[in-house]
Amino acid sequence: MSAQRMTRGYLSVSPGVRGLLQAATFVVLALPLAGCGTGALWDKFTAKDDTFTEEPADKIYNEGLYLMNEKKDMKGANKKFEEVDRQHPYSDWARKSLLMSAYASYQGGDYDGCIGAATRYVTLHPGSPDAAYAQYLIAASHYDQIPDISRDQARTEKAIAALEEVNRKYPNSEYATSAKAKIEGARDQLAGKEMNVGRYYMQKRDYTAAINRYKAVVTQYQTTRHVEEALFRLTEAYMTIGIVAEAQTAAAVLGHNFPDSRWYKDAYNLVKSGGLEPSENQGSWMSRAFKKIGL
Repeated sequence: MSAQRMTRGYLSVSPGVRGLLQAATFVVLALPLAGCGTGALWDKFTAKDDTFTEEPADKIYNEGLYLMNEKKDMKGANKKFEEVDRQHPYSDWARKSLLMSAYASYQGGDYDGCIGAATRYVTLHPGSPDAAYAQYLIAASHYDQIPDISRDQARTEKAIAALEEVNRKYPNSEYATSAKAKIEGARDQLAGKEMNVGRYYMQKRDYTAAINRYKAVVTQYQTTRHVEEALFRLTEAYMTIGIVAEAQTAAAVLGHNFPDSRWYKDAYNLVKSGGLEPSENQGSWMSRAFKKIGL
């Protein structure tokens, strides 16, 4: 159940309010001190303790919804949801509040807080109808923190793992389609990282290292938008080091699978400049890679 449906309608439940107990022994012990100049200590023992007052769970929960939906105060809402769990840890309101705490954290950009609350929800309530949504919140929190391709992509790997968990555990849920789309976006990011490193090695004239990076894109990320450039860069690198058969194959595979690509035009012209034609070697790793995926 989505957060929007979670917030529709306020349920009215009024559990009994537990009163505070007064310790009579404090009065007995304090009486002899009254005449000994200990007024401050007497006041401490007899002062009313207003530090804790239990409230109905539904009241606190609805206050949290109000702060979240009307005031857009995610931190304040989170405090209310956490208070439900603190005061009524075994109630159904505590379960709902835990999920809403995760959602409020996500909306407020507190991704670590969201991951923590959602992970706890999935652990405590794996059979709940909302467990799929909690798992999706974990994945979305990782996904929204994916860095640019110049930085380490460990967060991207975590996002993919969490998104795949949504599809594995809840393939028929309403979040599976979105998870699949996000997986493709994350994989595109990883391919972009490989391309970025490959270009760096090309500039350094370390062609073997560059080829290995482009090879990773062709073999692991064929469904991303980077595969066309990777095949062109392979044509370029192989031509530079004189392995013309692989250069011809890279250009041919590029032309067969992406005939309208601007990268194919560049690869074709590059091969032609060496007096050659694109020609696919069926035994090449590139040819086998594309046959395997069926492009």
